[in-house]
Amino acid sequence: MTRSTFLKTTVAATGLVSAAQAAESASREYFEIRKFTLKSPEKQTLLENYLRDAAIPALNKLGVAQVGVFLPEKPEGAAVVYVVLRHAALETVAKSADLLSDAAVQQAGAAYLGVKAEEPVYERIESWLTRGIDGMPALKLPAKGSGLYQLRIYESHSEKAAKKKLEMFNIGELAIFARCGLNAVFFGETIIGPLMPNLTYMLAFADTAAKDAAWNTFRADPEWAKLKTTPGFTDKEIVSRITNLLLVPAAGSQI
Repeated sequence: MTRSTFLKTTVAATGLVSAAQAAESASREYFEIRKFTLKSPEKQTLLENYLRDAAIPALNKLGVAQVGVFLPEKPEGAAVVYVVLRHAALETVAKSADLLSDAAVQQAGAAYLGVKAEEPVYERIESWLTRGIDGMPALKLPAKGSGLYQLRIYESHSEKAAKKKLEMFNIGELAIFARCGLNAVFFGETIIGPLMPNLTYMLAFADTAAKDAAWNTFRADPEWAKLKTTPGFTDKEIVSRITNLLLVPAAGSQI
């Protein structure tokens, strides 16, 4: 092979790789999670009404395909509301910041948007942005009748360890989840937000009994027993803390 032919072949191959990478990147969705910590439980209705009647319709128009609204199954401490936004591309993440330019939002959300400074709805809003992983690049809408959701956050002590946990899901753990009835809604690698590096994911179940049965099946699965003890994939090597939240969908939730 001549040097000229080699260079042409290399450039062509590089172009194919770049195109493949671009296609893979384009297929990945982004999942934005917002946590509203309310001033009081009484403010919850005001926020839910705003989301249902003003924000969600406007977000859908902007291209945010689904918006999930979730409440703690058993409220403890400060009242909180979790909102999950499904973005097909980063473009709608930016667009979602411009809701107040929509006159319909201003009108439908007047009660929420017009609160007095001395009567705020929330203490603050926390948010983080995640990107779909190779094994599950897009959100999967749960089955109808799903009444209980788990939002789980796996923190890692380093970026390398976090990537190893992603690999673990991609090569086997996702398949074990599916086989055992752990119904994934989305898996997202956090790219902006608190508690980084971390993996955030959501599961859906019909009820508590279905959740407990699925996790018991998972724990007893022989492939899981083998995978979790494989050097490089043990919890002590790649997971430093797990946050587990049990949530129920609010009225108007699209997930």
